[in-house]
Amino acid sequence: MLTLQELDERVSIRDQLKDESDEPVVLVNVFHVAPEQTDTLIAAWADDARYFKTQPGFISTQLHRGIGGSGTYLNYAVWENVGSFRAAFANPIFQSKLQHYPDGSTGSPHLFRKMAVEGLCIA
Repeated sequence: MLTLQELDERVSIRDQLKDESDEPVVLVNVFHVAPEQTDTLIAAWADDARYFKTQPGFISTQLHRGIGGSGTYLNYAVWENVGSFRAAFANPIFQSKLQHYPDGSTGSPHLFRKMAVEGLCIA
């Protein structure tokens, strides 16, 4: 089963889910798993992704794997707003899927918004 660990110890994912803005968000989730459990992790993640694709407000997702034999994975998913993600995340169907992740695996979900930095990127 997946154990959730906060990416930012000062702001939990539960705190972030209270956001009521209608602006798009990006979910970043860092997974850690024993390298021999890769197939189980990918199967569980793919099942989650198929579920999220059916949810209102979901835009896209992508999974990345650390190189050099790493057991660290990074997922990002784009959502229309926090409310859409919150509804999908809190759904008992999704919550029951967390038990399909390998024992000892961890996930660190955190929500982000694009920001502007003058001369480099736009919001």
